[in-house]
Amino acid sequence: MDNKDDTRSGNLNRKGVSIINKNVLVFAFFLFLSFVFWYLNSLGKELETDIRYPVKYANIPKNKEINKDLPSRLNLFLKGPGYSILKFKITGNNAPVIIDFSKVNYRHVQNSKSVDYYLVTSGLVSGFNSQLKSVCKITSIKPDTLFFSLK
Repeated sequence: MDNKDDTRSGNLNRKGVSIINKNVLVFAFFLFLSFVFWYLNSLGKELETDIRYPVKYANIPKNKEINKDLPSRLNLFLKGPGYSILKFKITGNNAPVIIDFSKVNYRHVQNSKSVDYYLVTSGLVSGFNSQLKSVCKITSIKPDTLFFSLK
């Protein structure tokens, strides 16, 4: 008799676990579905974020050579629709923005005996926005100043 009771209680326990597992599975599915809808809704709004974007340097003054390493990527702070920002992050940003030394205003570091120069990146925002050709707009660039030496 004890064996039948054990079998019944074992079957009831398995059914109970099975029902709980199904409930957890249904709950997890709807939790995931609600997350997807929330995320899609937030992408429709205007967002701000930063991305590391590649940069290239062009038209370095003739007979001059850059002594210090300039960064190959800059942090661009973007503002725009979430879908456009997501597109930037997913596509991998293949086309770098170009800093043209013949068009930018770099200055000599005062009180420096060497040939040190600096470039304020806030002056590059409008040029970068036109190069990106996107709905997103750059609000700022980090680092805010690029230091380099010309030999």
